Amino acid sequence: MKKLLLMFAMVAMTFATYAQIQTPQASPSAKLEQKVGLTDVTVEYSRPGVKGRTIFGGLEPWGSIWRTGANKNTTITFSDDVTIAGQDVKAGSYAIFTRLNSATDWDVMFYDDTNNWGAPAEWDESKVVATAKVKVEELPFNVETFAIDINNIKSDGAHLELIWEKSYAAVPFTVPTDKKVTSAIDKAMNGPSAEDYYASAVYYLNEGKDINQAKKWIDKAMSMVENPRYWQMRQQSLIYAAAGDKKGAIALAKKSMEAAKEAGNQQYVKFNEASLKEWGAM
Repeated sequence: MKKLLLMFAMVAMTFATYAQIQTPQASPSAKLEQKVGLTDVTVEYSRPGVKGRTIFGGLEPWGSIWRTGANKNTTITFSDDVTIAGQDVKAGSYAIFTRLNSATDWDVMFYDDTNNWGAPAEWDESKVVATAKVKVEELPFNVETFAIDINNIKSDGAHLELIWEKSYAAVPFTVPTDKKVTSAIDKAMNGPSAEDYYASAVYYLNEGKDINQAKKWIDKAMSMVENPRYWQMRQQSLIYAAAGDKKGAIALAKKSMEAAKEAGNQQYVKFNEASLKEWGAM
């Protein structure tokens, strides 16, 4: 019995030892990161090889849905809303599946469920956020290892390229570069926002910096807000008090307290009551 237990222990140790040995993946994983305009695009996929096989129309039959790679399904992530083959797609991550219609005609589909190993067991057409019908070109040479690339990069878009065996397909997509740049220009030309003035004023208060400058900024921020909230008036009252304007601080604290009562925020009511007592107003 002892010999049998010793043999099992030795076998277990042998497997544990081998489990620590790493071997190359048959289809190594890859990650592509590309900036297109101002949008980050990330593709994660596995790269199978031809290995003497017929891939399209053979290993991957015509009419089938291909995972567009190997192992876990290929995913693409956009940091902004984009347009794929004329279809609007929200920022986020998507699986890429390809319906192999024929040697010259593929449908590249962007699927909002990324947790699949291969094609979904039950295909759900409602999860397809965009489909690009692409013309497949025959290459004059053989590409051994499957590759995804992003090329033809311009400020407003690029092509997502699928390349394997002797097939090449490109999916056009556009990014909202002009919208983002125009928005940034408009914001810069209009000057700082109320939030910018408010954040700067509160920072100066908390860090003990120029309190008179903080008072100017908080006044500017409040002048840009149609209905200042109780927490904003609370900060304004503290800045006034720190700047030596006790009368103004008291008036603001009272407004903040009443607004906090209306909002049902008892914590801010107590904050203001404490300040008013400290400033001799209660």
